[in-house]
Amino acid sequence: MSMFSTGILVLTSPLQTLPLRIAPVLSSAAQLVDRTLYVHLHPGLNLTSGTQPRPVFIPPVVDLSTLITRLYNNAADVCGHLDVRVLLTNIRAQPAASGGAATPNCPFPTPQPLFHSPDVVLTDFVLQDPHQSHQVQQCLEKYTGHCYVCRPGISSVLLHPQLVKLQENEDAPESDQEQKAEPMETYNDVVVGGTFDRLHGAHKTLLSISCLLANRRFVLGVCDQAMLKKKVLKELIEPYSVRVQRLQQFLQDTKPSLHVEIVPLEDPFSVSIVDPLLKCIVVSEETRKGGEAVNAKRAQNNLPPLVLHEIQLLKDAHRNEIEEEKISSSSLRSRLLGTLLNPPTGSPHLPPTPYVIGLTGGSGSGKSSVAKQLEVLGAVRIDCDKLGHEVYQPGAQCYQKVLQVFGSEILNEDKTINRRTLASKVFGNQARLKCLTDIVWPEIAILVKQAINQARKEGREVCVVDAAVLLEAGWIDLVHEVWVIIIPEEEAVTRIMERDGISKEDALRRLQNQWPSSKQVKYANVVLSTLWESEVTQKQVLKAWNLLQKRILKTEG
Repeated sequence: MSMFSTGILVLTSPLQTLPLRIAPVLSSAAQLVDRTLYVHLHPGLNLTSGTQPRPVFIPPVVDLSTLITRLYNNAADVCGHLDVRVLLTNIRAQPAASGGAATPNCPFPTPQPLFHSPDVVLTDFVLQDPHQSHQVQQCLEKYTGHCYVCRPGISSVLLHPQLVKLQENEDAPESDQEQKAEPMETYNDVVVGGTFDRLHGAHKTLLSISCLLANRRFVLGVCDQAMLKKKVLKELIEPYSVRVQRLQQFLQDTKPSLHVEIVPLEDPFSVSIVDPLLKCIVVSEETRKGGEAVNAKRAQNNLPPLVLHEIQLLKDAHRNEIEEEKISSSSLRSRLLGTLLNPPTGSPHLPPTPYVIGLTGGSGSGKSSVAKQLEVLGAVRIDCDKLGHEVYQPGAQCYQKVLQVFGSEILNEDKTINRRTLASKVFGNQARLKCLTDIVWPEIAILVKQAINQARKEGREVCVVDAAVLLEAGWIDLVHEVWVIIIPEEEAVTRIMERDGISKEDALRRLQNQWPSSKQVKYANVVLSTLWESEVTQKQVLKAWNLLQKRILKTEG
């Protein structure tokens, strides 16, 4: 069957049985939809009654909250490639009548536009008579068109063939199916905070349940610069503007009637401790103490405490040895290591072979160890630190230039340049440092080109230019791709102190004289990190190497 870009799944089973059906339904839907899957809930919807059904308000009950959690958990497990979004426009208590007139029981006065227009509607509705299939599909398409703006000529698919066996196993007594649902307490103003990097199932659970709880206003605090400093792989966190835009799009789809306020979080509290209208804060077991701290601050400000509504953490079925048990953004960021984050812009001025990788990273990042691993895998390693030593040797072209500028006092007794003495002359003096690099860097670049040409003559396929100053020196035009190694600053300081026997202050000064990793990452096609055990780094490098081989094959093809 043909694949659709965006689908809308209309779930009609009773709330008590839906949790058992979610995984197979999502699995079936994922065979037909490849990008976005919206989920519309209408338990008990009958598509064979003979009259065209209309959407109705579904009251918020505890079972709905449980179902949403289960749905996003199953989605992460069985169809992680899909952007699944549970739509909640029709989930609220029946609006009260005003002025004695009955309020229409219709959540969609006009069809709701969605960020992605559906081109197929799916349902778990179980068809008892196969001859009614066409009638049910027409009924489903009209029902969906009444609720949402869909693409013209939307298709419809009944997922019942894959679900018949499950239906037969649902033998719960009817009395159990009709238990009175426990109502869910809702609030006019709800607040939640988080990083919301690379919006995933756990975020969507948090946001969706917050939308269930909120009747009028939903306030979101989104971590900004100051709150990101301790995050794992913080260099890979999406920009604040991107995270906010994705939140806005998701919430506009999920519950457009809510007034959404998104504010930057520069501390753990922000508006939650000063807004008198807020009634509820949504937390997890992990963040409950943070919610309690918010209430302590509100008490100091003479404000009433917020109701702490706790949700479950979602388990990550695909985690590896360095990832958290829960679904988390840090785990998703770690999975990006070694992958192509940004496609190469193209280097028509470079010969296609050898394919040249520029490998860089700050002091202590483990760049050289990664370069050696790539060498073992088959790359020609061009060590720019060694080339830097060569250009300072007596007889080299820049030897005389350096002497002319910095004087003979930088020489050792054997007439070689004492690089420590030279370094002391330029340290802290940007003008003198630039004068030195203007002499040395072009000479190193010439040697790099010579090494690449030699590799080409030898028929080698990949070269790795191991260069701490790859970006600062402007050597990007020598390479096809830039690979950057990152580690947290505190880890780099520890490594530099242990390796070079210097003080913490000197180690920090050395790092501050280099480009920060956040700046380097902006130029990166591939990012790696040596933060964890060497075995983890080896796996990253091997993944990056294997993906590189596939890219090279494509360019050759």
